Amino acid sequence: MTQTTDPERALALGTRTRAGAYRLDLTTQQWWWSDEVYAIHGFAPHEVVPTTELLLAHKHPEDRGRSVAALDEASRTGAPFSSVHRIVDARGRERVVAVVGEGQGHTALGTPTELVGYFVDVTDVVDDRAQAAATVSIAAAAESRSVIDQAVGVVAFVEEVDPAAAFLVLRAASNDANVPIRVLARAIVGALPTLRHDPARVTHFLEGLLSPAHRQGAAGA
Repeated sequence: MTQTTDPERALALGTRTRAGAYRLDLTTQQWWWSDEVYAIHGFAPHEVVPTTELLLAHKHPEDRGRSVAALDEASRTGAPFSSVHRIVDARGRERVVAVVGEGQGHTALGTPTELVGYFVDVTDVVDDRAQAAATVSIAAAAESRSVIDQAVGVVAFVEEVDPAAAFLVLRAASNDANVPIRVLARAIVGALPTLRHDPARVTHFLEGLLSPAHRQGAAGA
């Protein structure tokens, strides 16, 4: 096996992975699976006879064609390969697996006599990363909402209008200047410390920021 299929490198994808070995005799088309590969596919060890047909039947329909192409290419050339795709296990659960392998032995025609490699279940790792990305997105949205709410409060105070009307003022300025409302809001909130929260200074700043001339300048920038 080359380094690309070394089990330690496969497991380096994360601690929450399960890895198992496989071997395919290309002469007889007989598979051997380790107990972990059975488990990844939702079976008890030796509960079924592993075959190419069984393996492909558990590939996610949208990923099956890609898996067939990778298997065919590896069987023909023996070159090291890797594939990340979805499967549906025997219990109907969708899993994300990484498959790595390479050909070994050679026939008189130079084709490999077997494929050997590893299945690595990376479902939990993928889920963890998706959850982390979602958390970051939610936090960013909450931060933007907070800044916008603060800016709405400033506009409401200066313009002596209710928050709903103040938001409409911000939205109109945002549309006219073709600037995201969160950017406009950050400019308002960010300027408050330098304005020392002085009502007169805040009013002057806000009038300049929301004036038609300023909006046109921002749009042309």
